[in-house]
Amino acid sequence: MLRATMMKGKRLKILAGFLGAVMVLFLGFLLWRATTAGERAGSERQATSSATAGSPVPHPSPDSHAREREKMVEYQIKGRGVGDTEVLQAMASVPRHEFVPDDYLDLAYADQPLPIGHGQTISQPYIVALMTELLDLQAGDRVLEIGTGSGYQAAVLAELGVEVYSVEIIPELAESARELLDRIGYDQVQTLNADGYYGWEEHAPYDAIMVTAAPDHVPQPLVEQLSDGGRMVIPVGPVGWYQTLWLITKENGEVEYHNKGGVQFVPLTGEH
Repeated sequence: MLRATMMKGKRLKILAGFLGAVMVLFLGFLLWRATTAGERAGSERQATSSATAGSPVPHPSPDSHAREREKMVEYQIKGRGVGDTEVLQAMASVPRHEFVPDDYLDLAYADQPLPIGHGQTISQPYIVALMTELLDLQAGDRVLEIGTGSGYQAAVLAELGVEVYSVEIIPELAESARELLDRIGYDQVQTLNADGYYGWEEHAPYDAIMVTAAPDHVPQPLVEQLSDGGRMVIPVGPVGWYQTLWLITKENGEVEYHNKGGVQFVPLTGEH
């Protein structure tokens, strides 16, 4: 009995030793894992810190106004019935904020015209899109714009792959529009500082003519410079009041007028 008890005690002592050794090994493993993880985390923090210190801080997309243009097209233009996909794409592509004076930058994509100086305005986005759609342009068409203004409408036309010839009577606007169009990549647009009432005969005839200021009658030189099969969009009416937007078509020498509703533009200036 005594011998059995002693043997049992000996086995328990061996088992306890074995368990103790296992526990020491396990604790050692845990300590090694914790140390390794800490070193790895430290290395990662150091690498991140070094990368941050040696790399430029990421900035937003260069075109931070893209979302504003998308909303402008969706709600102000498409939502009002302009459906030409190429016109919508052009309106979504041209950076309207570049053509707006700094004082009105926060309104660049608002549903309204904005002053650009010298008594002139940049037209409401919807009107720009509507007039562009009415011209029913095809790539390669030759288009005359009367009233360069800020250059925005000319840029929209250029996005459609047409030849653009734009006339502006105010020297300061003609110069600033030219510089801006060149700077942002619309250097293919041809501009002229002259009285737009007389068009730009050198490059006539035109497949389409757009007039962005309102005369009190349709200028005959523009009708003559319109090609057979061509289209003209022009607001006509008294100064300081609503005018009528006309789509004028020319077929076999016959001129037809199509009323497209009321608009309000600054007057076409010049000696006429």
